Amino acid sequence: MAKKSAIAKNEKRRRMVAKQAEKRAALKAIATDRSASPEEIFQASMKLAQLPRDGAKIRVRNRCGVTGRPRGFYRKFKLSRIALRDLASVGQAPGVVKSSW
Repeated sequence: MAKKSAIAKNEKRRRMVAKQAEKRAALKAIATDRSASPEEIFQASMKLAQLPRDGAKIRVRNRCGVTGRPRGFYRKFKLSRIALRDLASVGQAPGVVKSSW
């Protein structure tokens, strides 16, 4: 099981990303617009830099929904490799069959 503080910090980042998504998208659109004036691009870049870093989507870490483990994460199942194997062995993961020979 992962540290509770790490899981809580990641959830806080997820909430912040959702809250600032529109604002960041608008500023990024202005900053990457080639038809805008250099002053507008600079102002958009400065406003974007002043926003909290944890509001950036890239800072959210994929974690297992069962254990909170950050490594060995399968996006399709939102589980770590260990949790997926345990659930597949019991037959709880739909569409997954654990092979043995």
